Amino acid sequence: MEFLGTTQVASYCGTKKSCLFPDPVPTSTTKDTYKSYYLPGCRYLSSWRPSLFHKVVSVPPGSDKPCNPPGRPPTVLPELRSSLHARYSTRDWHHANMVQLKGSEASRYAAGRLNTDSMRLMQDKDQLTHQMQEDSRRNLGERISHLDFWRSELVYELECLLKETQALETAKKRLECTADELQGPLKIALECLYYREKRQGIDLVHDNVEKNLIKEADVLKDCQEILTKLAMKISQQLGINRDAQHALENDLSDKNSAHFIDQKCFNLRNTSDSINFYHGVEKADRTVSVPVTWAKFSEDNIRCSQHARANSAKLRDDTEVALESTSEEMWNHFVSTNLAFSNRIAEVADAKNKLQAQLAKVLQEIFQTEDTIMFLERSIKAKEYPLKVAQTRLEGRTKRPNIELCRDAPQFQLVTEVYTIDDTLQTLKRRLQEARDTLQMLLMNKSKLEHDISVKANSFSIDKKCMDMRKVFPSTPRLMGYT
Repeated sequence: MEFLGTTQVASYCGTKKSCLFPDPVPTSTTKDTYKSYYLPGCRYLSSWRPSLFHKVVSVPPGSDKPCNPPGRPPTVLPELRSSLHARYSTRDWHHANMVQLKGSEASRYAAGRLNTDSMRLMQDKDQLTHQMQEDSRRNLGERISHLDFWRSELVYELECLLKETQALETAKKRLECTADELQGPLKIALECLYYREKRQGIDLVHDNVEKNLIKEADVLKDCQEILTKLAMKISQQLGINRDAQHALENDLSDKNSAHFIDQKCFNLRNTSDSINFYHGVEKADRTVSVPVTWAKFSEDNIRCSQHARANSAKLRDDTEVALESTSEEMWNHFVSTNLAFSNRIAEVADAKNKLQAQLAKVLQEIFQTEDTIMFLERSIKAKEYPLKVAQTRLEGRTKRPNIELCRDAPQFQLVTEVYTIDDTLQTLKRRLQEARDTLQMLLMNKSKLEHDISVKANSFSIDKKCMDMRKVFPSTPRLMGYT
């Protein structure tokens, strides 16, 4: 049940087993169940709690015998009612207020002193923090200026080294171009020697041309070997230059990165967006150098680069001297070999012309001999028909009958004619054989002359071809490696 004067949210407002009321029958309203009741000394309850009994009272079945008659609440309040009155006295109330005021005043005074000291402490720490920040910023600025100085030194030395390396690479390319250009003349000289091995017969002689070609090939090989060795030295020096360049570039890259980082740190402010907490970072020391070793590292890199540049300059001077000396020597041998070729070609051409003149005379005689043979053959052919006629007449006269078979003048004439024609044929055939033998002899001479002429022509053609091949000998600028 609910006690009057209490709220429904109190700990004792739950449903309890009642001994004052019987188990009521549930109804739809409370109006029929409860009647208005006035406590002694209390106002009408409906004036301050009009909905006290707006719920249906549901009392679980309990004891069989109710304690009070049905229809009336109890007239005696429970013992809890007495606990609502007279907990503290007025003196206690005033004492509690006084204690509260004194404690608050002491707390306020302590808070005031704390606030004043805190403001002074904050001002001191703010000034110290600002001064430390300015010192760090000044140190960063000095470090940036040092970085700028060494960056400028490294950039200048790197530019000088790059120019020297480029000049050395140009000298190496000149040497390589000259060595490649010598490959052509050397190949031509060797081909000339091989071609001249194709000379035939008596023309296969060890003349001045062959001697000069062998000497020229040796000179070209020696010059090519000198230039190749010098190019290899330059390649090694280029490797040293690249190492020095790599060291300078790495040092410059590191200094650029450090400059960027220090510049970024220098530009940081308290209002920057990129600041954050990094706890414990002040305890980590990852430095690998001190200012002395830091400066010495760049000095060593610059000194190494200067030493490499000095060696490169010396190699370039040696390259110029080698190119000049080799080009002059090769040209001298080239000119002397060409002069020997010209003389030999003139000698071969003169011998060939003489042989060709003799061959022309032999050919003329051969033509005449062939005509004589042709006439003899025609003459022999022409004598065959009279011989046939005379023999046919004799054979026909042998068929005369009896006494008519007479050895008369026609018989003697026919016999004489047959012997005479036969003797003429034998004479013409002997002359024809002699003519043929003479023709064979002329043809043999012609063949020999033609063979000698072909040998001379072959030698002339080989030397001429060699001279044509030697027209492509490199010029002096190409031998110097400029093109």
